[in-house]
This record gives sequence, structure tokens and C-alpha cells, in this order.
Amino acid sequence: MAVVLKDISKKMGARLLFENVSASFEAGKRYGLTGPNGAGKSTLLKIMIGQIEANSGEIVLPKRTGYLRQNIEDFQENTLIDVVIMGNARLWATLSERELLYEKEMTNEIGMRLGDLEEIVAIENGYTAESDAEMLLSGMGIPEDCHNQKMKETPSDYQFRAMLCQSLFGEPEALLLDEPTNHLDLESISWLEKFLMDFTGTLIVVSHDRHFLNSVTTDIADIDYDTIITYTGNYDQMIVAKSAASERMTAEAKSKEKKVAQLQEFVQKFGAGTRASQVQSRLREIERLKPGEQKKTNIQRPYIRFKLPEKASGKVALKCKKIGKSYDKEVFSNFSFELERGDKVGVIGNNGRGKTTLLKMLAGVLEPDSGTVERGHQADIGYFPQNHNDAIDKSSDETAFDWLKAQQTGLYDQDVRGALGRMLFAGDDAFKSLKALSGGETARLLFAKMMLFDHNVLVLDEPNNHLDLESVSALAWGLEDFKGAALIVSHDRDLIGKVANKIIAFEKDGIHFFQGNLEEYLAR
Repeated sequence: MAVVLKDISKKMGARLLFENVSASFEAGKRYGLTGPNGAGKSTLLKIMIGQIEANSGEIVLPKRTGYLRQNIEDFQENTLIDVVIMGNARLWATLSERELLYEKEMTNEIGMRLGDLEEIVAIENGYTAESDAEMLLSGMGIPEDCHNQKMKETPSDYQFRAMLCQSLFGEPEALLLDEPTNHLDLESISWLEKFLMDFTGTLIVVSHDRHFLNSVTTDIADIDYDTIITYTGNYDQMIVAKSAASERMTAEAKSKEKKVAQLQEFVQKFGAGTRASQVQSRLREIERLKPGEQKKTNIQRPYIRFKLPEKASGKVALKCKKIGKSYDKEVFSNFSFELERGDKVGVIGNNGRGKTTLLKMLAGVLEPDSGTVERGHQADIGYFPQNHNDAIDKSSDETAFDWLKAQQTGLYDQDVRGALGRMLFAGDDAFKSLKALSGGETARLLFAKMMLFDHNVLVLDEPNNHLDLESVSALAWGLEDFKGAALIVSHDRDLIGKVANKIIAFEKDGIHFFQGNLEEYLAR
């Protein structure tokens, strides 16, 4: 069964997100829902599932629709297996009622009700529910010994994965997924891709992972020009089609302008003469060719270019010798490597194996328990933390402009406004308070800071989190153009594939340093 939107309109404050939007998402197709940050992708999914009410319009959904919920705090007392089974609301309600009835003294009435419940359990495949849930959890890389633990007792990334498994459980006819690859490592993303490619219902997915969208989607529903435009093909194919359509519109507009100019010249020349009927004909043609008020695209791409460092680092920009770190247990030990000037190193591997710990030590914000980290000659490090709160106080009323200006003495206002403008903080957006910034805006503010400094070494931990596809592309171009050395932790294969010429891989048997790009490493 298809997912159908009929004349959906939605205002958020004074801003109109959608006006009388209609669209049909067909069964058997996998749609990527795209658009820049703030276009309304997450809002539209919440309207579809009924979490947010549209100002007008109607939604038609299949009875069994899976949705990636974000209210993770409501499930803290439940085991991971139970959280997954809750994805089938009818089955979960039946199992819960059955459990309560079995605790009561048996009567004819209770016995008859239990018979009805067992029938529902059979219809909903309840007798294999636990094993089905375990298969999903294992596919997401969650160890078997965690399956019966309460959510609050497991790592946060396992909790998010369990919520994703919840949306996939129970053979839904439609799936609505908002950023499902967040908190997933490369192995889990690959498993999810295979699962979704075998999915026979209707899939609508929002993701900033270009490789994921290209692998999974059959169609793209792009939010732009205050509506939804559907393109056949994956994300890259949509970009080609959209660019071609934009070029056609531009060419048609120029052709009309040229024609209007010629007609106006005729009117001016013969307007007062004896060729009145011809003049009137030209005036009618001019009126017909006048362009209507065209809606503008809402796509914006930031301009990310890191300064050419005034001072190059030495040949070896960073060196670590036999470093190790432990918390309650050992994270890793005895790791050595050298980052050379011009290296672009992608750091990959499953969550929890120490990637962030390594970058913190290389950036100088965390001391190793053993071994040493040495900066090369004139090495100047710019660090982008995975947790933005480590760099920006998100509870502060300070404005983005004031925060950025305070990061370096001697900055002129125009330098600060220029950096903010390149990162899409136009007009009054530059004076938003830090606590009012979205995740994407906070990330762009951190990049604005990094672009003001002469760093010759960049250490970036999940820099693409919270960025839309346009911003991730801009980041890739900026890193490719950067003349210094860079280390980038990311699960985004498109970003690492474009930028990295060397790989540090955190594997089960230890940390491996590979001289080559991501494609070569994965092929090996």
C-alpha cells in the first residue's frame, strides 16, 4: 500500500514549510527524502506518523508502518529485546495482557480471553518474536549478552540501534526512517543497506550519508521550491536531473528576455506610427512572455575553505609512540604512527573501539596513560570534537557573532561576518544565541572558527554529523583543497572515500595503518 499526502500545508511560526503539497510514495519503491537543513524533512515525517499536526491536508498510511522514534528516554527500563518487539504495537499489547492474565486465578472468562490472545499472538508471529528481535539486534552489531539488558544498562549507541531495530520489526508495510545511519558503524550500515534493499514495502528515508542513499534508494523526493519534486533514480542521478532542469529553466528565461527585448524595441519604434494593430499584437505577446513570480530554490551550500597555512609543519606533523589508554578497561595500547605533511588519513572502525580517544590524545585534549604524542616542527592543530558541547557552551545566551570574535584577538567585525556568511549565517542569523543553534548550525559555527585560523593540521571527529548533504559535499571539497595534514573520523564512506589517501582502521584484532584509500582497504 502506498503512502499518500493530500494537500498538506504546514507553518512553523511565521515560516511556511509546505503549501498544498500532494505526493504519492508507491509500494515497492525506496524513496530518499532530501533537502537542506531546515527544509522540513523531519517535520514531514512527523506529520506522516501523526506526531505533528499539519495545518491542513490528509495522510494515508498502511496499517503497519515502522517509524524510527527519537524518544529513547521512554524505554530506559525495558530490555533491548522488549524495545524491539514494541515495534509491533498490537503484538506487544497482546503479550502484555496475556502476561497479566496468567498472574490471575484462572476462570472460564480468563481462559476464553487467553484463547483469543493466543490467536492474535499466532497471527502476529509472536511465537518467533524473540528470535526475530535477536536477529535484528545481532545484525546491528549488538552482542548477544546485551539483548536482555535494560536500555539504561547499555551504551548509548546500542540504545539508538535498538530503536532502529524497533522500526524494522514486525514486517511493516511502510518504513519512515530519519537519519538511520547515525550511531552506526560501517558494518552495521552495510547490514542495514542489505536489509532495506530486500524490503518490499514503501521506504521513505532521510539521510546525510550520500553513499547510503545511492546504495538504497530507487527514487528521490526532493523538498525544494516549497513543494516535493520526485525524481527516478538515486541521489547522484537526481542531482544530474535537477541540474539539467535548472539549466533548461535558465535558458528558457533568457530566451524569453531576448524575445521581449526585441518586441519592446518594435513597440518603441512604431508606437506612435500607423502600425497600431501590429504594436498591440506585440504588447499582448510581451504580456504573455513576462515571467511569473518564480519560486527560488532553498538549497544553499556553505563555502568551506581552510586557510593556506603561513607556516608549513615539518615533514612529520604528528607522531605517537606506543600510546595507550584505559578507563574501566583497556581501550587500546602500544599504538604508534606518524602523520606526515599532506596526509589525509581516514579513521574508521566500529563504535567503542577508541577512535575518539585517539583523536583527543592527538589533539592534546587528553593525556595517554602510556607512550607519548609529539607535535612536529611548527605544527598548529585545529580540532573539531564529536561532542560540540566540548567546544561551545550550548546553554549560553552569547551570540554566534560574539563567540566567534572572541576566539582570536585582533579580528575585525567584517572578518567575523565574512566567515559567518560563508557558513550560511546570513543577516540576523549571525546574532542567534548559542543555545538557539541547531546541530547543523553549531557544526558550521565550529568550521567558521577553524577557517579563521592558520592551522596546518586538522583533527576532525565525526565532522559530518548534523550536516546536510550539500554541507558534507562542501566539507569534502574543503578538505581535498587543504594543503596541510588531516585526520578524519567518520562513518560516511563518501566523505572518507573522496578525501583520505591513508586509513587507520580499528578492527577486532587491533589498530591497522593502511597506505591507500578506503576502496583499496575494503577490497583488501
